[in-house]
Amino acid sequence: MIRSLWTAATGMEAQQLNVDTIANNLANVNTVGFKRSRADFEDLLYQMVRQPGVASTANTVEPTGIQIGLGVKPAAVVKNFSQGNFKETGNPLDIAIAGHGFFQIQMPDGTTAYTRSGAFKIDNNGRIVNSEGYPLIPQITIPNDTVAINIGNDGTVSVLEAGQQTPSQIGQIQLAYFVNPAGLKAIGHNLYQETTASGTATVDNPGSNGLGTLEQGVLEMSNVSVVQEMVEMIAAQRAYETNAKAIQTSDEMLQTANNVKR
Repeated sequence: MIRSLWTAATGMEAQQLNVDTIANNLANVNTVGFKRSRADFEDLLYQMVRQPGVASTANTVEPTGIQIGLGVKPAAVVKNFSQGNFKETGNPLDIAIAGHGFFQIQMPDGTTAYTRSGAFKIDNNGRIVNSEGYPLIPQITIPNDTVAINIGNDGTVSVLEAGQQTPSQIGQIQLAYFVNPAGLKAIGHNLYQETTASGTATVDNPGSNGLGTLEQGVLEMSNVSVVQEMVEMIAAQRAYETNAKAIQTSDEMLQTANNVKR
Protein backbone atom coordinates (compact mmCIF):
# COMPACT_ATOMS: atom_id res chain seq x y z
CA MET A 1 0.00 0.00 0.00
CA ILE A 2 1.29 3.48 -0.87
CA ARG A 3 2.39 5.22 2.34
CA SER A 4 1.18 8.60 1.12
CA LEU A 5 -2.46 7.56 1.50
CA TRP A 6 -2.12 7.28 5.27
CA THR A 7 0.38 10.12 5.56
CA ALA A 8 -1.89 12.57 3.74
CA ALA A 9 -4.86 11.37 5.81
CA THR A 10 -3.05 12.43 9.00
CA GLY A 11 -2.43 15.81 7.37
CA MET A 12 -6.14 16.26 6.67
CA GLU A 13 -7.03 15.34 10.26
CA ALA A 14 -4.43 17.79 11.58
CA GLN A 15 -5.76 20.65 9.45
CA GLN A 16 -9.31 19.84 10.56
CA LEU A 17 -8.20 20.35 14.16
CA ASN A 18 -6.43 23.54 13.09
CA VAL A 19 -9.63 24.90 11.51
CA ASP A 20 -11.64 23.86 14.59
CA THR A 21 -9.27 25.89 16.76
CA ILE A 22 -9.43 28.91 14.44
CA ALA A 23 -13.24 28.70 14.34
CA ASN A 24 -13.40 28.78 18.13
CA ASN A 25 -11.15 31.85 18.17
CA LEU A 26 -13.39 33.64 15.68
CA ALA A 27 -16.54 32.62 17.54
CA ASN A 28 -15.16 34.32 20.67
CA VAL A 29 -13.84 37.47 19.01
CA ASN A 30 -16.16 39.59 21.21
CA THR A 31 -15.97 37.46 24.38
CA VAL A 32 -14.69 39.48 27.32
CA GLY A 33 -11.33 38.21 28.58
CA PHE A 34 -11.09 35.42 25.98
CA LYS A 35 -7.59 34.27 25.02
CA ARG A 36 -6.94 32.84 21.55
CA SER A 37 -5.64 29.32 21.05
CA ARG A 38 -3.06 27.97 18.62
CA ALA A 39 -2.76 24.37 17.46
CA ASP A 40 0.77 22.94 17.46
CA PHE A 41 1.76 19.82 15.51
CA GLU A 42 4.68 17.40 15.36
CA ASP A 43 5.79 14.81 12.84
CA LEU A 44 5.16 11.10 13.39
CA LEU A 45 7.56 8.16 13.32
CA TYR A 46 9.94 7.69 10.42
CA GLN A 47 10.46 4.49 8.51
CA MET A 48 14.20 3.92 8.34
CA VAL A 49 15.03 2.45 4.95
CA ARG A 50 18.73 3.21 5.27
CA GLN A 51 20.37 4.45 8.45
CA PRO A 52 22.37 7.68 8.13
CA GLY A 53 26.04 7.23 8.91
CA VAL A 54 26.33 3.58 7.91
CA ALA A 55 29.52 2.60 6.11
CA SER A 56 29.28 2.75 2.33
CA THR A 57 32.90 1.69 1.79
CA ALA A 58 35.84 0.95 4.06
CA ASN A 59 36.64 4.68 4.29
CA THR A 60 33.28 6.44 3.73
CA VAL A 61 29.83 6.63 5.35
CA GLU A 62 26.35 7.44 4.09
CA PRO A 63 25.86 11.19 4.70
CA THR A 64 22.07 11.14 4.96
CA GLY A 65 20.43 7.75 4.62
CA ILE A 66 16.76 7.26 3.70
CA GLN A 67 14.12 8.22 6.28
CA ILE A 68 10.47 8.30 5.19
CA GLY A 69 8.07 10.29 7.35
CA LEU A 70 4.68 8.81 8.20
CA GLY A 71 2.65 11.94 8.80
CA VAL A 72 1.71 14.46 11.46
CA LYS A 73 -0.17 14.53 14.75
CA PRO A 74 -1.46 17.26 17.09
CA ALA A 75 1.03 18.08 19.85
CA ALA A 76 -0.86 20.78 21.79
CA VAL A 77 -3.50 23.49 21.63
CA VAL A 78 -1.89 26.42 23.44
CA LYS A 79 -3.63 29.44 24.98
CA ASN A 80 -2.04 32.82 24.25
CA PHE A 81 -2.44 35.02 27.35
CA SER A 82 -1.26 38.25 25.77
CA GLN A 83 -3.14 41.41 26.77
CA GLY A 84 -6.40 42.10 24.93
CA ASN A 85 -7.66 45.53 23.95
CA PHE A 86 -9.45 47.64 26.57
CA LYS A 87 -13.02 48.85 26.16
CA GLU A 88 -14.30 51.66 28.36
CA THR A 89 -17.82 51.00 29.65
CA GLY A 90 -18.28 53.39 32.58
CA ASN A 91 -19.83 50.55 34.62
CA PRO A 92 -18.22 50.68 38.11
CA LEU A 93 -18.28 46.87 38.35
CA ASP A 94 -16.45 46.34 35.06
CA ILE A 95 -12.79 45.75 35.95
CA ALA A 96 -9.84 45.08 33.65
CA ILE A 97 -6.45 43.69 34.64
CA ALA A 98 -3.63 45.70 33.08
CA GLY A 99 -0.83 43.13 33.13
CA HIS A 100 -0.51 39.64 34.57
CA GLY A 101 -3.00 37.96 36.86
CA PHE A 102 -6.42 36.36 37.21
CA PHE A 103 -9.50 37.12 39.26
CA GLN A 104 -10.41 34.35 41.70
CA ILE A 105 -13.93 32.91 41.56
CA GLN A 106 -15.54 30.54 44.08
CA MET A 107 -17.25 27.62 42.36
CA PRO A 108 -20.44 25.97 43.73
CA ASP A 109 -18.37 22.97 44.93
CA GLY A 110 -16.11 25.24 46.97
CA THR A 111 -13.10 25.08 44.63
CA THR A 112 -11.43 28.13 43.13
CA ALA A 113 -11.56 28.99 39.44
CA TYR A 114 -9.72 31.81 37.67
CA THR A 115 -10.73 34.29 35.01
CA ARG A 116 -9.55 37.33 33.06
CA SER A 117 -13.14 38.51 32.56
CA GLY A 118 -13.93 41.40 34.87
CA ALA A 119 -17.60 41.82 33.91
CA PHE A 120 -18.91 41.61 37.47
CA LYS A 121 -22.40 42.10 38.88
CA ILE A 122 -24.10 42.29 42.28
CA ASP A 123 -26.34 39.42 43.40
CA ASN A 124 -29.39 39.57 45.67
CA ASN A 125 -27.16 39.38 48.73
CA GLY A 126 -25.02 42.33 47.62
CA ARG A 127 -22.00 40.15 46.78
CA ILE A 128 -19.80 40.90 43.77
CA VAL A 129 -20.26 37.92 41.41
CA ASN A 130 -19.49 36.92 37.83
CA SER A 131 -22.10 36.39 35.12
CA GLU A 132 -22.85 32.88 36.43
CA GLY A 133 -23.52 34.21 39.94
CA TYR A 134 -20.28 32.78 41.40
CA PRO A 135 -18.78 35.13 44.02
CA LEU A 136 -15.44 36.86 43.74
CA ILE A 137 -12.67 35.76 46.12
CA PRO A 138 -12.07 37.41 48.60
CA GLN A 139 -15.81 37.90 49.00
CA ILE A 140 -16.93 41.53 48.89
CA THR A 141 -20.45 42.63 49.82
CA ILE A 142 -21.79 46.00 48.72
CA PRO A 143 -24.07 47.71 51.31
CA ASN A 144 -27.68 48.27 50.24
CA ASP A 145 -27.49 52.06 50.63
CA THR A 146 -24.39 52.46 48.46
CA VAL A 147 -24.52 55.41 46.06
CA ALA A 148 -21.00 55.11 44.59
CA ILE A 149 -18.38 52.36 44.24
CA ASN A 150 -14.69 53.01 43.76
CA ILE A 151 -12.10 50.35 42.95
CA GLY A 152 -8.48 51.45 43.15
CA ASN A 153 -5.61 50.32 40.97
CA ASP A 154 -4.33 48.30 43.93
CA GLY A 155 -7.67 46.50 44.35
CA THR A 156 -9.05 48.43 47.32
CA VAL A 157 -12.86 48.63 47.16
CA SER A 158 -14.49 51.69 48.72
CA VAL A 159 -18.14 52.74 48.78
CA LEU A 160 -19.98 55.94 49.53
CA GLU A 161 -23.15 55.23 51.47
CA ALA A 162 -26.23 57.42 51.55
CA GLY A 163 -25.91 60.21 54.09
CA GLN A 164 -22.13 59.84 54.40
CA GLN A 165 -19.59 62.46 53.35
CA THR A 166 -16.55 60.22 52.94
CA PRO A 167 -16.20 56.77 51.39
CA SER A 168 -15.29 53.73 53.50
CA GLN A 169 -13.17 50.76 52.45
CA ILE A 170 -15.11 47.48 52.47
CA GLY A 171 -12.75 45.00 50.82
CA GLN A 172 -9.63 44.17 48.87
CA ILE A 173 -9.54 42.45 45.47
CA GLN A 174 -6.61 40.08 45.06
CA LEU A 175 -5.18 38.51 41.93
CA ALA A 176 -3.65 35.09 41.29
CA TYR A 177 -0.72 34.33 39.02
CA PHE A 178 0.71 31.07 37.64
CA VAL A 179 4.19 30.15 36.49
CA ASN A 180 2.67 28.51 33.39
CA PRO A 181 -0.78 29.99 32.66
CA ALA A 182 -0.90 28.02 29.38
CA GLY A 183 -1.17 24.91 31.56
CA LEU A 184 -4.52 26.00 33.04
CA LYS A 185 -7.58 23.91 32.23
CA ALA A 186 -10.29 25.85 30.40
CA ILE A 187 -13.73 24.83 31.72
CA GLY A 188 -15.90 27.31 29.83
CA HIS A 189 -17.79 30.36 31.16
CA ASN A 190 -14.48 32.31 30.85
CA LEU A 191 -13.08 30.22 33.72
CA TYR A 192 -9.89 28.21 34.21
CA GLN A 193 -8.84 25.63 36.78
CA GLU A 194 -5.41 25.02 38.27
CA THR A 195 -3.53 21.92 37.07
CA THR A 196 -0.21 20.29 37.77
CA ALA A 197 1.09 21.85 34.54
CA SER A 198 0.09 25.39 35.52
CA GLY A 199 1.68 25.21 38.96
CA THR A 200 0.21 26.53 42.20
CA ALA A 201 -1.44 29.94 42.25
CA THR A 202 0.46 32.85 43.78
CA VAL A 203 -1.99 35.32 45.32
CA ASP A 204 -1.24 38.96 46.10
CA ASN A 205 -2.65 42.46 45.76
CA PRO A 206 -2.74 44.05 42.30
CA GLY A 207 0.49 45.86 41.46
CA SER A 208 2.57 43.67 43.79
CA ASN A 209 5.20 41.10 42.80
CA GLY A 210 4.70 41.54 39.06
CA LEU A 211 0.90 41.36 39.12
CA GLY A 212 -1.06 43.78 36.98
CA THR A 213 -3.11 46.71 38.23
CA LEU A 214 -6.88 47.15 38.01
CA GLU A 215 -8.78 49.59 35.83
CA GLN A 216 -12.36 50.38 36.88
CA GLY A 217 -15.06 50.99 34.28
CA VAL A 218 -13.02 49.12 31.66
CA LEU A 219 -13.24 45.61 30.19
CA GLU A 220 -10.44 43.59 28.63
CA MET A 221 -11.74 42.24 25.34
CA SER A 222 -10.65 39.15 23.43
CA ASN A 223 -7.08 39.13 22.10
CA VAL A 224 -8.26 37.49 18.85
CA SER A 225 -7.27 39.30 15.65
CA VAL A 226 -9.86 38.61 12.96
CA VAL A 227 -7.38 39.35 10.16
CA GLN A 228 -4.78 36.95 11.58
CA GLU A 229 -7.37 34.20 12.07
CA MET A 230 -8.69 34.61 8.53
CA VAL A 231 -5.18 34.37 7.07
CA GLU A 232 -4.47 31.26 9.13
CA MET A 233 -7.80 29.75 8.09
CA ILE A 234 -6.94 30.26 4.41
CA ALA A 235 -3.54 28.61 4.97
CA ALA A 236 -5.19 25.69 6.78
CA GLN A 237 -7.75 25.29 4.01
CA ARG A 238 -5.05 25.20 1.34
CA ALA A 239 -3.04 22.66 3.36
CA TYR A 240 -6.18 20.52 3.69
CA GLU A 241 -6.77 20.69 -0.07
CA THR A 242 -3.13 19.78 -0.76
CA ASN A 243 -3.34 16.71 1.45
CA ALA A 244 -6.57 15.70 -0.23
CA LYS A 245 -4.82 16.09 -3.59
CA ALA A 246 -2.02 13.82 -2.35
CA ILE A 247 -4.60 11.14 -1.52
CA GLN A 248 -6.16 11.55 -4.97
CA THR A 249 -2.76 11.28 -6.64
CA SER A 250 -1.90 8.15 -4.63
CA ASP A 251 -5.23 6.61 -5.63
CA GLU A 252 -4.53 7.34 -9.29
CA MET A 253 -1.09 5.72 -8.97
CA LEU A 254 -2.68 2.61 -7.44
CA GLN A 255 -5.25 2.54 -10.22
CA THR A 256 -2.48 2.76 -12.81
CA ALA A 257 -0.64 -0.10 -11.12
CA ASN A 258 -3.80 -2.20 -11.03
CA ASN A 259 -4.38 -1.62 -14.73
CA VAL A 260 -0.95 -2.82 -15.76
CA LYS A 261 -1.36 -5.86 -18.04
CA ARG A 262 1.24 -8.40 -18.95
